[in-house]
Amino acid sequence: MADDVPMRKRVEEYIHKLQDDIVGAFEKLDPNAPPFKRDSWIRPQGGAGRSCVFAVPFSPEGAPPPQTILEKAGVNVSVVHGTLPPPAIKQMRADHSSIPDIANSVPFFAAGISLVIHPRNPHAPTVHANYRYFEITQEPTEEEKAAGKPGELIAWWFGGGGDLTPSYLYEEDAVHFHRTIKDACDAHGADLYPTFKKWCDEYFFIPHRGEARGIGGIFFDDLCEESHKRFADDAKRPKSPDDIFAFVKSAGDAFVPSYLPILERRCRTPSTEAERRWQLLRRGRYVEFNLVYDRGTKFGLMTPGARIESILMSLPETARWEYMSELGTEAETREAQLTEVLKTPRAWV
Repeated sequence: MADDVPMRKRVEEYIHKLQDDIVGAFEKLDPNAPPFKRDSWIRPQGGAGRSCVFAVPFSPEGAPPPQTILEKAGVNVSVVHGTLPPPAIKQMRADHSSIPDIANSVPFFAAGISLVIHPRNPHAPTVHANYRYFEITQEPTEEEKAAGKPGELIAWWFGGGGDLTPSYLYEEDAVHFHRTIKDACDAHGADLYPTFKKWCDEYFFIPHRGEARGIGGIFFDDLCEESHKRFADDAKRPKSPDDIFAFVKSAGDAFVPSYLPILERRCRTPSTEAERRWQLLRRGRYVEFNLVYDRGTKFGLMTPGARIESILMSLPETARWEYMSELGTEAETREAQLTEVLKTPRAWV
């Protein structure tokens, strides 16, 4: 695409295409399941989005359980703009060194794709990914408003990542997932994957449980032209807007090949009620992280005009909490095998 096309426009076009590609891949995998529900919405404060959500209607008592591969899933795109209030700016400054100290509300633009897939089978892992672009600008002049242009940029950055959250550990799945993502990263700098993998292990961690949410992937934020606290100045990484965007596209395009082969391999594995119980307990941990620690959830709930349905789309349809459950603590069980990996992150590739 021509360099004179604004980055916000380029990102918007890309994430809409990626959404169509991802949803299409899931619908092709399970053609007899209901299609994803496409829900376009308008944000009164500025912007719009499209949510693509998979859910099976609630079964009446006595009805056979659904046979779909997915239990709940969402692939959401939002392109929003408006005014960022000081409390939201304050929270963001802790994680974005490119944001100056701003006392007043300022215009912002944000575009991103966010997805969470919760399969039905306990042997098929949950997966999450999101990629986003953010701008903060000065209030535009009257001339800029008339021309439909934003004000002068104050700060911009890309962020995102993805991680795999299994209930049962299959090492070949973990290796495939990480290798596919590593290949996408390596094409844009040798320092990306090791830095972002470590960041992911640190970020998707539940302190009160002393364990990770899953077996990792990549996580990054605040990628822009300025120096970055996670990289040495001579690190091999993209720095220009075009180069960073090229990396983000590679990472986004890697989602389907990183996950769909795993889902296809595990979605029909025979399972028991005991394994379903463990799956629901692991989903409870997923909920704990998203509601207590996830920065995106916190920021979304603080943003004026927040669309709560989209923010909480990541939560599973069903989850479980047991008091002092023995699952995961009994030596030499598959549940304990996963718990050990969650407490001590591993290098998969």
